[in-house]
Amino acid sequence: MCRRTSGSPGNPATHSVGAPAGGEPFGTEWSPAALRSFGIIERLGAYDAGDVDVRITGPARDPLTGLVGGATVAPAVAAIRRATADVLASGARPLLLGGCCTLLMGAFPAAVDALGPVGLAYADGHYDVYDHRTSPTGEAADMPIGVLLGFGESGLLAASGPEPALTVGRLRVLGARDREEWADVSELVTSLGIENIGPDEIALGPAAAGARTADALHANGFWLSLDLDVVDQDDFPATDYLMPDGISLDELHDLLLPLGRDDAVIGASVACYNPTKDPGGVLGGRLVDLLVDVLGRC
Repeated sequence: MCRRTSGSPGNPATHSVGAPAGGEPFGTEWSPAALRSFGIIERLGAYDAGDVDVRITGPARDPLTGLVGGATVAPAVAAIRRATADVLASGARPLLLGGCCTLLMGAFPAAVDALGPVGLAYADGHYDVYDHRTSPTGEAADMPIGVLLGFGESGLLAASGPEPALTVGRLRVLGARDREEWADVSELVTSLGIENIGPDEIALGPAAAGARTADALHANGFWLSLDLDVVDQDDFPATDYLMPDGISLDELHDLLLPLGRDDAVIGASVACYNPTKDPGGVLGGRLVDLLVDVLGRC
């Protein structure tokens, strides 16, 4: 089925930096509105399921939960899970436009609830396996893969559980490269056996890397998650976590094309586009072009 639902998880959007309570939207919170303004819904031939009325607030790290945003994070995850489940129950394939990849902790369990043990293609500059204690920032965006694998703060585990939604065998990471993160998590990643196709390998053949990933996950269906920090900071500076040595936007297109056009993809999410770092919307326009080509056909 080619018809997709486009919905932005959060109003304005989930943003794990922790917006001041009652404050104006900022940063990646503007992403859903910006992508809508570039015509993504019309160009995909989708319908707009609207915003989920949640927001992560509180810029300080909460001493009880260890999370930036504290007790606002788990309710946001639970609300995103319910909203994603509603879209899947209608027979549509959801495309979630969000602030950060915190949204995946709700979206992916909803897909598992509806369809069983689906896979996850995780295009991201990070492994995101920190928990509420080991994360250097306390941001929930450090933690989605950890939570989905079943370890982390109890409220997040309850919101995305009761069982771990993901196993390592159903996970493929694409583009992780953060050296500081690797110094912290390499032992865990290695012991778990998490597979990552790094930027250098992707650059040798992006389409082939995407096709291998689609083949590995095809049998049970899979969710496609995109965090734009997978792209090199010089090619896509309109994101909050800037890193060198990433793939180019063109390589990202070629990597995602065999995944987005595979008939086993059951939903997708896009995180970490910051329109306030994109004067004139040039990068946002290029991102929408990419998403329409990758996701708009079956």
